[in-house]
Amino acid sequence: MQLIDAHCHFDFPRFDQVRDQELARARRQGVSALVIPGVRRRDWGRVQALASPEQGLWYCLGIHPWFVGEHGPQDLQLLESTLSASPRGCVGLGECGLDALQGDIAVQVEWFRAQVSIAARVDLPLVIHSVKSHDQVHATLRSLHWSGRALVHGFSGSYQQAKKLVDLGCYIGVGGVITSARAHKTREAIARLPLEALVLETDAPDMAPAGVAKGMNTPAYLPLIMRALADLRGELPERLAPTLLNNTCALYGWPEAQRVPK
Repeated sequence: MQLIDAHCHFDFPRFDQVRDQELARARRQGVSALVIPGVRRRDWGRVQALASPEQGLWYCLGIHPWFVGEHGPQDLQLLESTLSASPRGCVGLGECGLDALQGDIAVQVEWFRAQVSIAARVDLPLVIHSVKSHDQVHATLRSLHWSGRALVHGFSGSYQQAKKLVDLGCYIGVGGVITSARAHKTREAIARLPLEALVLETDAPDMAPAGVAKGMNTPAYLPLIMRALADLRGELPERLAPTLLNNTCALYGWPEAQRVPK
């Protein structure tokens, strides 16, 4: 099976001394590529320096809702000018979005709206952080007449919320939460959604699968999420893998025929 980790913070310090080993470990597990989101301006250079399409390391740039207070209008201008230049290896705008559990969501909405508009102008997909805010994310996208591609990463919500986002054209990120037997609502949602709407991700080093210590997640655990998804849907992983791969390629604009560029 060929797998892609659609959202992995591979630039975080957790990987600083073990990055090569973890990448090799992930490759042995069938992970051919991963996408690294940028969460704030001061980290963008680090993310860009780490990216290497030849090694299957791709990236996005954005302003995460936790960090909007660190930024000003000039940072949005820099984000748009950088993305407009189509930098090599950049496949999206993100991580952006809303988080009802941290910070002022009214302020976050304005930053999210600005980044949605930038993504539309530069024709890049969005990578969206949404915590206890799925309905607000949906309302924001709809109010801006969003018609592009988007990943609602690390989804943890109901089927009804997911379905509304899928109907708007979003992909739903399937991560470690589905490996927890207690995540009844999310597991039910992921089991019922069309397979064509799902994308695999680890969010490493965060969002660890069941049995993995907090903060110790890695892209090598993506097959654990794949197996949990297959169990939920009563399918073999090998049957699901081609569709999930195509979904990620469609999200990030990689032609299906060439899969992930090497």
